[in-house]
Amino acid sequence: MAALAAPRIVAIAEAPAEGPAHNPWAIALVVTMATFMELLDTSISNVSLPHIAGGLGTSYDESTWVLTSYLVANAIILPMSAWLSRAFGRKR
Repeated sequence: MAALAAPRIVAIAEAPAEGPAHNPWAIALVVTMATFMELLDTSISNVSLPHIAGGLGTSYDESTWVLTSYLVANAIILPMSAWLSRAFGRKR
């Protein structure tokens, strides 16, 4: 008769906690701010290209290498920082 007994229903409050709860709005805000700062840095570099060209005594086409090198360095650092955070952890 024990096999016919109804299974025990576990309430949500009885479920064990798996770790600290993270606020999804805080995470979204941090990611949005980081993306905004990246776009702002790129825009500032793009707008300052004529001043960089004048300061270095080069043409506008030659000064675009400043922006290109910034974007290439950023494309290398972003995946590398993700790998480093997984390899060494985000906290000590």
